[in-house]
Amino acid sequence: MPYPNNTAPLDELVHLPIAEIVALPAVELARLQQDADEALRKARLTVAWLDGALIQKYAERAKAARADAEKDFGVARFTDGDVTVVADLPKKVEWDQRDLADLVERIKAEGEDPRDYVEVSLKVSERKYGSWPPHIRNAFEPCRTVHPGKETFQLIVSGGGA
Repeated sequence: MPYPNNTAPLDELVHLPIAEIVALPAVELARLQQDADEALRKARLTVAWLDGALIQKYAERAKAARADAEKDFGVARFTDGDVTVVADLPKKVEWDQRDLADLVERIKAEGEDPRDYVEVSLKVSERKYGSWPPHIRNAFEPCRTVHPGKETFQLIVSGGGA
């Protein structure tokens, strides 16, 4: 191991072979995990702070550029000195689910296929599924497939360290 006392600096971790990381003691892995979590927290805070400053500096110019282009959303480009600023304001659309369901029923009643107009997605709450009586669960079982999510590990050092 090239590091004294089986310790590795966090910024060099991505350059180590996985086998060397695996060989580190659990307490060192716990320290690295804690350091990485803290670095990520700080990076997210820095990004949020910088984004806030960029919004303050450029939001009005971006709004004016979109107005000039006669659009409410999308990309606006303008310059600030030697820098081209690309401001993207995405459109976020939400649909009222209850009203859509009523509309789907009206389309069906008129003899048309609502799938020509809307995408229908059915979901079952896993919590509700678990509380159903067995005969109902059995009816739904052929429709259900379970895949594992991403496994995570949290390392907690006992005895007051890390």
